Amino acid sequence: MKDKLISEFLGTYFLIFAGAGAIIINELTKSLTHIGVAITFGLVIMVLIYTFGHISGAHFNPAVTIGFFTSGDIKKKEAIYYILTQLIGGTSASITLFILFGNVSSLGANFPKFSSSQAFILEFILTFFLMLIIFGCSVHGKAEKSFAGITIGATVGLEAMFAGPISGASMNPARSIGPALISGNTNYLWVYVIATILGAFCASIVYKLIYR
Repeated sequence: MKDKLISEFLGTYFLIFAGAGAIIINELTKSLTHIGVAITFGLVIMVLIYTFGHISGAHFNPAVTIGFFTSGDIKKKEAIYYILTQLIGGTSASITLFILFGNVSSLGANFPKFSSSQAFILEFILTFFLMLIIFGCSVHGKAEKSFAGITIGATVGLEAMFAGPISGASMNPARSIGPALISGNTNYLWVYVIATILGAFCASIVYKLIYR
């Protein structure tokens, strides 16, 4: 169990450090652009899956862990430990970014561009399809698992590319909670926690109907 939790901590830490860090660096230098930020999120997910997937399953996301728990692929106790570790990892990364750069761009926290209801629906849909793709390419018995990292990373990058300017394309409570808590911008945090968890939960139900 210890090796799994260390993997989940390191993976979630680097996901937020690189992804939210890209938002901060783009704000400071104007060198990455939104496309660069989206590509950063996709690439970091890809490399982390290939690095830690064989150890912990490479969740790095409480919503994903809840999706796996709902589908019966992870036990309750292990799921709780995973989620706590992910939240600690994400918050630790945000603290590091705050020390390095200060409270720039709210440390990459997520905010709705327009309405909270619009962002909620968008985050639900994004997380639903992300979770369904994770099931389809890395869990199902007939899946070509060697390409899972590329597929999931591409999905994260794609969703961040087109939905990031509207909702932030979080798809991950740990990705939202760390920056929000450390930057002090928690007004819309409920959107990025509830919508993503509901999306992953519903995806696990649909996965059972389609694939099993």
